[in-house]
Amino acid sequence: MEDYNTIRSYAESSFIEKKSEFIGQIMPVSTADEAVAFINDVRARHRKARHNVYAYITRDGNTSRYSDDGEPQGTGGVPVLDVLRKEGLTDICVVVTRYFGGILLGGGGLVRAYSHACKLAVDAAERMIMCSCSRLKVSCDYSLYGKISYVFPEFEVKTINESFSDDVSLILLVKSHHISEFRQKLTDIAGGKLTIDEESGLFENFA
Repeated sequence: MEDYNTIRSYAESSFIEKKSEFIGQIMPVSTADEAVAFINDVRARHRKARHNVYAYITRDGNTSRYSDDGEPQGTGGVPVLDVLRKEGLTDICVVVTRYFGGILLGGGGLVRAYSHACKLAVDAAERMIMCSCSRLKVSCDYSLYGKISYVFPEFEVKTINESFSDDVSLILLVKSHHISEFRQKLTDIAGGKLTIDEESGLFENFA
């Protein structure tokens, strides 16, 4: 599984083109159902708008969808989808709301306007890289805690939780390409006197 780029949270931006207002709204989503829910929410908030053009891309089912929402075919949804692809984003949904100002923009003008509104929304959002990783539960004796934690920076380990009772229990996130070497390093340091339970196939932001 490969790392992927998405955004941290909702963002929006807008501009005016020949009296029409274009509002780009972007949201992280993980499924098509979440994308549809976001689209419906935007439509509810902008009931008086002439168009709510959208596009979304999800890793779940390798899905991508778009809609021109009444604009001439190919002038709204496709340009928005193209921007998301060019920006290398996934698990993402963008809705561009247009409040019509009475002046026709023409096919080329619409493509430019919807592309620009999407790009403004993308630029307003905080991007993040989701890294393929595993969650490790490591249990060891107190005497080993300092020794094993010393090597965490070397392997970009992210500590989620530490519990100190009869022994030390750690919940760690480790990037997939470090897993084998990291596990071996811990085993070598501890002389095998620790337990490691692994849950693989996860994605997490390490920033």
